[in-house]
Amino acid sequence: MEKMKEERKIESVVILGAGPAGLTAALYAARAELTPLVITGMQLGGQASLTHQIENYPGFPEGIGGADLGDLFKQQAERFGARLAFDVVTEVDLSQLPFRIKTYGQEIFSKTVIVATGADPVHLSVPGEKELTGKGVSYCATCDGYFFKNKHVVVVGGGDSALEEAIFLTKFADKVSLIHRRDTFRAGAILQSRVRENHKIECIMDSVVKEIKGIDKVNAVIIQHVKTAALTELPADGVFIFIGHAPNNGIYQGQLALDEKGYIRVDEKMKTSVDGVFACGEAADANFKQVVVSAGMGAIAAISAGRYLESLE
Repeated sequence: MEKMKEERKIESVVILGAGPAGLTAALYAARAELTPLVITGMQLGGQASLTHQIENYPGFPEGIGGADLGDLFKQQAERFGARLAFDVVTEVDLSQLPFRIKTYGQEIFSKTVIVATGADPVHLSVPGEKELTGKGVSYCATCDGYFFKNKHVVVVGGGDSALEEAIFLTKFADKVSLIHRRDTFRAGAILQSRVRENHKIECIMDSVVKEIKGIDKVNAVIIQHVKTAALTELPADGVFIFIGHAPNNGIYQGQLALDEKGYIRVDEKMKTSVDGVFACGEAADANFKQVVVSAGMGAIAAISAGRYLESLE
């Protein structure tokens, strides 16, 4: 009987994901003495950890590297008693209490769950992209930029991430062609000014990538002008794709209410459609996708989880 009780230990708070939202939730839950367990997933620090420089997170006037900021989040959460398990969730059952979470390494039961599983990069879904991923096609300039010293690379996208990474890639590449499907960028004004002032960056507007060419490595992209439909072949050694992210919420399909884009529906307290389950960060944020917003959502989720636990007592 004692062994069964030990095996069926029930956590108070389990947090799925270790990006800014998940680690902030861990910090707040830990400070409330709920000893949260964080299942980190594959990317400690989330997508933010792959960003070369974050300049708009309060408290860092000179900016801070994404990986460094993620490490600070982790240290602060652990300081107050958060526990991190470097594992990946494979299955969840949110139909009854205690909630059941299955990972590659263990089965966990919990009174509350905070979903902070973030989002993954959206793919272009064009010929050659899948085949050449890891052979010149990348979704992380910080990870792979070094391999393109003195090369010509293409960056696809028009938001903050695309322009930030295009600027970062000029540290290595001789030339960066920035391709955007509209005639204006969506990125902030400061980033746009930096791009225009950088002699290594060429902006190709009103254009989309239709194909990535190469056999063992990328050697060119086929670009189509959206207004004239004219096709152009642009020689290139690498393609970096930053056209947005899609939420990692497939595992919750049929268990939590999702919107038409797959984001978890939450109220102002980060409550989902299931009592005791909360969601935060890019798993639930279809609009802002900022580190500071994700962190705020994580704080709200943890506070709400604590209040929910109090109501059970």
